[in-house]
Amino acid sequence: MQLPKEALPNLKLKRKQLKSSSPNSIKPSSKTVLRAGKTLRLNRYLADCGLGSRRKVEEFITTGRIAVNGNLVQDLSRQIIPGKDKVTLDGKPIQPAKEKFYLILNKPRGYVVSQNDELGRKTVYSLLPPKGKQLAYAGRLDKESEGLLFFTNDTALINLLTHPKNKVEKVYRVDINRPLNNMELNMLRKGVEIEGGKTLPAGIFVKSKNANGMTLKIVITEGRKRQIRQMIEAVGAKVTYLKRLQFGPLKLKDLPVGRWRLLEPGEVKALLSLKKEKI
Repeated sequence: MQLPKEALPNLKLKRKQLKSSSPNSIKPSSKTVLRAGKTLRLNRYLADCGLGSRRKVEEFITTGRIAVNGNLVQDLSRQIIPGKDKVTLDGKPIQPAKEKFYLILNKPRGYVVSQNDELGRKTVYSLLPPKGKQLAYAGRLDKESEGLLFFTNDTALINLLTHPKNKVEKVYRVDINRPLNNMELNMLRKGVEIEGGKTLPAGIFVKSKNANGMTLKIVITEGRKRQIRQMIEAVGAKVTYLKRLQFGPLKLKDLPVGRWRLLEPGEVKALLSLKKEKI
């Protein structure tokens, strides 16, 4: 039986939904198993095991919860050989994930980027599927910002995307409370003084403006805390809305707010190509 044409868009939508925001649909995107015999820093190994961010796993080390070959280790510079050395957390053996997962989330306003929040605020991890709870994120967004967040258990890729020396571009839509003049726009382009020092040159593009405000497209290669908000404040204005649209080769596109999706094969390929270029 042939379906009526008006039913086809709904079928296409359902197929797309099967690949996103469904706890049962998350599958590994590629196989990247750590090679036995390769020396690796212990904190990197723990992060690859899905135990959390570098800061979190370093707490496990410094508090004496990690043992290598039966001996407690509290030295953050310790190197191990995956596949040869036996690593345990609280006496239980741990191993890195054999498969790599990659997904993006369109973060809503009002959520903090943290696995747990001591103040009881909503966290972005509550929006992810069960297997996403153990993934690390690249590039924090503050509570009042929204947009693209990237999650993976490929910690080497996260370090590549977030390390300042690699200058990975991040693109934002930014609404501010008043129009800026050409001098102020050029100040932002050349760099302004914020907490931690002067910012690097940035791409500043005027998308629209009126008497009450202005919408900018801002492209930066840094990722300092509240950087864009501080940049706008440095020229005497305030951010009223901030959304990250792109992180490196990853684009938010039409992903609904509060929803996640797995990366497409082409997106994974672009990330891994970037990884090869920077190594």
